[in-house]
Amino acid sequence: MEVTSADFIKRYGELADRAVAEPVTITKNGRKRLVVLGFDEFQRLRELDRRAFRTEDLATVEPGLAKALEGSEMPSGYEHLDDEVKGWTP
Repeated sequence: MEVTSADFIKRYGELADRAVAEPVTITKNGRKRLVVLGFDEFQRLRELDRRAFRTEDLATVEPGLAKALEGSEMPSGYEHLDDEVKGWTP
């Protein structure tokens, strides 16, 4: 569901209740600006948040994962992701 910021203010109670069931996108000047969603959905999304670790640190985080990753290969079509890590330092 998408509403203007003015409409959201006018219908706050109704739209806040609706946001528990489905995200409500709020627009301003025709552009998507905010999304209101229920707390349970927010928590679910937070739990899906990914964390990155250096390979050397994986043994302490997830034993056995570093060894499993050593023999893995990136499928073709994902070469563009290499640019995201070039020059990265912790």
